[in-house]
Amino acid sequence: MASRVRELAAPLVPHFSAGRARVRLGVNTAIHDDTAAELEAFARPLWGLAPLAAGKGAVPHTELWLRGLAHGSDPAHPEYWGEPRDRDQRIVEMAAIGFALALAPEQWWDPLSGAERDRLARWLRSALPRETADNNWHFFPVLIGLGLDRVGVPYDRSLTGARLKRLETFWLGDGWYSDGPTERRDYYVPWAMHFYGLLYDTLTGGDRFKERAARFALDFRHWFADDGAAVPYGRSLTYRWAQAAFWGALPLAGVDALPWGVVKGYLLRHLRWWRGRPVTGPERLLSVGYGYPQPALAEQYNAPGSPYWSLKAFLPLALPDDHAFWTAAEEPAPALPAVSAQPHAGVVLMRASGDVTLLAGRQHHAWLRHGAEKYAKFAYSSRFGFSLPGGPLGLAQGAYDSMLALSDDGGAHYRVREEPADPATGGDTVRSTWRPWPDVEITTWLAAAPPWHLRTHHIRTARALHTAEGGFAVDRDAGVKSATGTGYARASAPAGVTGLRDLDGLRSGTVVDCLPGTNVLARRTTLPTLTGQLPPGEHWLSCAVLGAPDGRDAEAAWRQPPEHPTRGGGT
Repeated sequence: MASRVRELAAPLVPHFSAGRARVRLGVNTAIHDDTAAELEAFARPLWGLAPLAAGKGAVPHTELWLRGLAHGSDPAHPEYWGEPRDRDQRIVEMAAIGFALALAPEQWWDPLSGAERDRLARWLRSALPRETADNNWHFFPVLIGLGLDRVGVPYDRSLTGARLKRLETFWLGDGWYSDGPTERRDYYVPWAMHFYGLLYDTLTGGDRFKERAARFALDFRHWFADDGAAVPYGRSLTYRWAQAAFWGALPLAGVDALPWGVVKGYLLRHLRWWRGRPVTGPERLLSVGYGYPQPALAEQYNAPGSPYWSLKAFLPLALPDDHAFWTAAEEPAPALPAVSAQPHAGVVLMRASGDVTLLAGRQHHAWLRHGAEKYAKFAYSSRFGFSLPGGPLGLAQGAYDSMLALSDDGGAHYRVREEPADPATGGDTVRSTWRPWPDVEITTWLAAAPPWHLRTHHIRTARALHTAEGGFAVDRDAGVKSATGTGYARASAPAGVTGLRDLDGLRSGTVVDCLPGTNVLARRTTLPTLTGQLPPGEHWLSCAVLGAPDGRDAEAAWRQPPEHPTRGGGT
């Protein structure tokens, strides 16, 4: 892990500015200014370098960051980072600096001169009263305060109390938070809410956040496949292996929610899963994307330095070599129940052949670029990922995997589920209602039947509709064998087998070669799809969807689909 942090930091060195306070990795197209983007690229590597320093590891190029801290916080220097404003990206990145001071002041504070310390402290304090986004951002001033505490700088601690009080309102119980007063319960729960809470308890001697994290671990383990892959779901996926940061925070906080060998396995398998994947560019800089460079995946707030948030996964480097986390033998993924309903998140997770599929029915994020695709598809897979639209016209551009796409103009433009309403989760089923037009109402039930899942849609429409329902999109680069007919569509490839069976037998099967660069894991995909037409009125559609590794088990499963679900049954 230590060598990986150094490996990730090394390509940044040629991109430091003359004054060392900016790291310029490319053109910034995020919603914040260029200075904030260059501060981001400077500060985010500290999420890995600070634990390395705290664990007495050799930190490469320390002088670059020390000079940057001195010059970036100096209002008289040309590379001054600027005063943080309300809801400013600077506050996010200042938290990484506070974290570094809290973990390793001897590395990042002690070498500064007295005047440099004063200027850095003043600049950090200036963020504490600023308004933040009303979500996990409330933790950022708290982390800044922890850094100031560690180096003996006074500040108004009532501001921290107010932040913690607001964060408490996001607590849902059973280990779960919402990311603000919203329906979002995604990776920001483990890599932000719990990660920061565990840091807070570790540095202040508390135990409230530790107890909550121990409960969350029992649910979060279901999000990881046996090979270490996590289910890609929600926003900020360009942070990649930060998905496993929670597992690294547990040993630092001393939270043995699971045996240390099991925790170690979840973290290390995930890190190994990423090795060898084409996530860097020509200069070995981390790219914006997930399984490969994919600018279309970027959020409005993603700049070239954003992916270095992934270094949060290396927090165990702060532990001594004789800690039980390091001395424990790594254990394989333990056997887990095939189905896990997690009502707070509005998801059911199912496990088959070591893969994980997440059935979604609650979360949404309309402000976000491609919010419907990141939150409101029916299913997300550790093997097949999910897809984004490559354009507005037709099925190939739309790449409607794990969606029921509806068109009222003959198949030129489609609408999909964007904001699920009236959600319910229980047993093996999630249910939601959605309205793609004011005069079209659909209730959808999604039920786990590993390795299949069942979809049932009750549709009331005042307009004629063309329908297209996608299975999973499979990598087609190594060749695909497809089979289609009345009531079924299937695609088989070395990457896996995916298909749909229409349980009413009325729709037609087809396969769609989606536009390149639409899927988050595979650059070119084929998508089995069921198509049909509906006149105005009331209708039921049901199908079974298979996603599995290629092989005999998948062939056997395809020949034995689950039975037709009870209409209107489930939750």
